[in-house]
Amino acid sequence: MSTVVYPGSFNPITYGHRDIIERALRIFDNVVVAIGTSADKDPASYLAGRIELCEQALEEFGDSVVVEGFNNLLVDYVRSKNTRFIVRGLRTMSDFDYEFQMIEMNQTLDADLEYVLLPTSRQWSFLSSSRVREIAGLGGDINEFVHPAVAAHYQQ
Repeated sequence: MSTVVYPGSFNPITYGHRDIIERALRIFDNVVVAIGTSADKDPASYLAGRIELCEQALEEFGDSVVVEGFNNLLVDYVRSKNTRFIVRGLRTMSDFDYEFQMIEMNQTLDADLEYVLLPTSRQWSFLSSSRVREIAGLGGDINEFVHPAVAAHYQQ
């Protein structure tokens, strides 16, 4: 069985993320959604909540998709999953520049890593977690961007 790791902050998980997961499942048998902690983006204390929301948003995929948190080097985490594959979505050229730097760094740490870069489907190319949080924070409707469980969480 082939497994790919999809790392990110998923804060929150959006339909754009889901699109990448669905498409990755056309290539791989399993996707591990690996929610990392980042001092720049979100304190680790919110990790459990992000895991729970992702699990709710992805439950229809059953055992094909597993959601986990991690707080170590991505290369070490990927090795721990007995795979060498990482999938990432690309919306813009600036995403490509960022991802290319990460690829170079991670492949320097582990030359066996392979990246699969999937362009985001056109309908979700504008979507980002940051914008979703901003809209929700200002009382806007985010239902068309996220799973109902995620929308309900942000409407509390």
